[in-house]
Amino acid sequence: MRAPACLILAALFAGCNRASDLSTNRSRTMSPRAPAPKTSQPNISDKVVKPDEEWKKTLSPEQYRVLRQKGTERAFTGKYWDSHEPGVYRCAGCGAELFASETKFDSGCGWPSYYAPMNTNVVTTHEDLTLGMERTEVLCSRCGGHLGHVFEDGPKPTGLRYCINSASLQFEKKAGAEQKSDPEKK
Repeated sequence: MRAPACLILAALFAGCNRASDLSTNRSRTMSPRAPAPKTSQPNISDKVVKPDEEWKKTLSPEQYRVLRQKGTERAFTGKYWDSHEPGVYRCAGCGAELFASETKFDSGCGWPSYYAPMNTNVVTTHEDLTLGMERTEVLCSRCGGHLGHVFEDGPKPTGLRYCINSASLQFEKKAGAEQKSDPEKK
């Protein structure tokens, strides 16, 4: 039964790991090739450190599994993968502003995708060799929560695709923004 389980896992992560043609010697400290949008935000050096039991009290079970245990939600199931409202995506663990809706794009992978974080210091990256794949993990710089992974197959201006779990995010709608109406629902 191992072969089918491995195939299922491979298929699950294929959408988010479609950058298989990347060089194995790529830089481990990926940074945007163009400046990321700047915003006012709490000092990222004000680290949020909590005992595991406190995280369990403040996060939903799914948020805890993703942010603290490095889990991944299934593709096309997260609440933000197909969201198009203007606003800011914050860390669900600590509230740090991570991604602006202006940098969000449809990558077809089933997870919210962004070509740049709000500022280069709001996320950190680490090599991730789990599940037999070579990827670059994205973490919140403020609380260390697992957000997702970044790949070098994104659009201009950065060429990066931050593939982020909806469970690790909280959306803050832009003040005065109206939701786009769907003409099919009228």
